[in-house]
Amino acid sequence: MKNIFIIVALACLSYGYAQDCSEMASKEAQDKLNKEYADPKTTPLTKADQKTFKSLDFYPVDLQYCVTAKFKRTPDEKPFYMATTTGRKARYVKYGEVSFTIAGKQHKLDIFQSPDLSRLEEYKDYLFLPFRDDTNGEGSYEGGRYVDLKIPVGDTIQIDFNKAYNPYCAYNHDYSCPIPPSQNSLDAVIKAGVKEYMK
Repeated sequence: MKNIFIIVALACLSYGYAQDCSEMASKEAQDKLNKEYADPKTTPLTKADQKTFKSLDFYPVDLQYCVTAKFKRTPDEKPFYMATTTGRKARYVKYGEVSFTIAGKQHKLDIFQSPDLSRLEEYKDYLFLPFRDDTNGEGSYEGGRYVDLKIPVGDTIQIDFNKAYNPYCAYNHDYSCPIPPSQNSLDAVIKAGVKEYMK
């Protein structure tokens, strides 16, 4: 088993790390992700799947899923171990809370920071948003998806769900991936970002 620190690998993709709410930015991010999955040096795909891979399947870009959220910093949180798809425990700290509206409904999610990853200069302002929604198992990966974020300057943050991507274990069970915590389950249909991987 590739007992790696999965969030480092995911962060190296830089998929949607800097949020920009535009159709062009979302499509550019999707193109970049496809190139990384097609490259044997950066792909999480199995060797068998690499031979037939042409493109990931994405929901059409829809800017209603790119939201400006209210950001609340939670500075006194203690590190904890987030469950993963294997016995490994991934260490995170809750960095803050975001609240936003989609389709007229209010939502709140926790965002996290990896104490280990934040020690690296290039990822010192990297934040991790794992989430589940009502498309899981019905169009998107059943285990939930991730969005990369950057520490905001003020009290708002842009979240582009068009840049939501699957954990590596959606493609290859050799990887160990953080499982979105229960409080990050959205009572909403987020038809944006990467769909379930179909071989």
